[in-house]
Amino acid sequence: MQDRKSLMICALVSFTIGAAVANSVKADSPAPAYVISEIEVTNPEGYAKEYVPLATKALAQSGQQRLVSGGKALALSGAPPAGRIVVSKFESWEQAQAAYSSPAYLEARKIGDRYGKLRIFAVEGLGTH
Repeated sequence: MQDRKSLMICALVSFTIGAAVANSVKADSPAPAYVISEIEVTNPEGYAKEYVPLATKALAQSGQQRLVSGGKALALSGAPPAGRIVVSKFESWEQAQAAYSSPAYLEARKIGDRYGKLRIFAVEGLGTH
């Protein structure tokens, strides 16, 4: 009987310690950052052939997870978006800023600016802390 009690107490203590460690790790995780791009494409051919491949490569190398790329958009309130919408996720605010200020993306952006008007902004996601 004493061995069962000891085993139960040991299991309870282990579970409590494991839960505390897991909660601590979660609390230290940075909040993700979401980048929303609203693009009014003025030259679809140039945009698709010259800008998109370079920008896609540069941002993928910076840790971008593309969640939305074009597709249908519906205005639920206010004016509809002006053209193409891209939504990306990054592990942190700093990672998003680094991606869009990287030399590779800045070079791609010079080309993109010739083929459209880009409005790009980041928002901090809900973190676990």
